Amino acid sequence: MSDPAIRACSVCGTKNRIPIRRLADTGRCGACKAALPPASEPIEVDAALFDEIIRQAPVPVLADFWAAWCGPCRMAAPEVSALARELAGKALVLKVDTEANPGLAARYRVQSIPNFIVFREGRIVLQRAGVVPRTEMRRWLIREGAPAA
Repeated sequence: MSDPAIRACSVCGTKNRIPIRRLADTGRCGACKAALPPASEPIEVDAALFDEIIRQAPVPVLADFWAAWCGPCRMAAPEVSALARELAGKALVLKVDTEANPGLAARYRVQSIPNFIVFREGRIVLQRAGVVPRTEMRRWLIREGAPAA
């Protein structure tokens, strides 16, 4: 799992530390001042990082609870990744491996996967199990305040 709070500048290669609350923002490289784009890929999280992002995110967050052995999870993964790119700067997308983080899965009563939970201001606003189209996931996040892509 790479550190989502470290973003390498595409111009000069400098590694920049990004505050968790700013993951959805466009920033500036500390060295060359080039633009640093917002998080545009799903962020793989453990329990501590999950809690920190959910608590601090100023945008809606979609958490995808999944496992490597789960066929439907593998089917959903490209759609989840595409959604993260589409809504970069407007929402954050987290990936929670239920095998590596069974405590998180238990906390949210995840009994079947894939399981999607939308958070806004630290609260659960929606939870759904099963594969759903990206358009539906986008609709969930827009309803919670993410500007339409």
